[in-house]
Amino acid sequence: MITIHPFKEQDWPSVWRLLEAVFRLGETYAFSPGISEAEAHKVWIEAPTAAYVAKDSENTVLGTYFIKPNQPGLGSHVCNCGYIVGDSARRKGVASMMCEHSQYEAKRLGFRAMQFNLVVSTNEEAVRLWQKLGFEIVATLPGAFKHAKKGFVDAFVMYKQLET
Repeated sequence: MITIHPFKEQDWPSVWRLLEAVFRLGETYAFSPGISEAEAHKVWIEAPTAAYVAKDSENTVLGTYFIKPNQPGLGSHVCNCGYIVGDSARRKGVASMMCEHSQYEAKRLGFRAMQFNLVVSTNEEAVRLWQKLGFEIVATLPGAFKHAKKGFVDAFVMYKQLET
């Protein structure tokens, strides 16, 4: 049984382990692979409107996501989210659950659409999942991501209007 809850500070050590593993790889997020724990906390927990964790029945953190306005002011009705699933929980539906949960939360918080600004083209599994969940590729940014192993690769802007 997987449940999604608002982040609590006691979740941070587990969330940091997930974030650190992904950020250090330099393959899917634009954050510096050398990001500090304090900076990661700031961008994933403090700056967003909200952060959440997906947990199993043993209270183990399997994944995390944040939600925030994509732009300030007149663009603040569109949200942006970031998702990370731990290696041990991949291909178990956690990312799908978090994305569906985030869309519900986005509507509850008053957002009208969701935009992913930099989906790395080589992250094919994520691209397929987002498309399956109704997101469209609305732009391709040539060479916009400096992949740690593949060099400069394209990134997509993906967008979904949320039903109100």
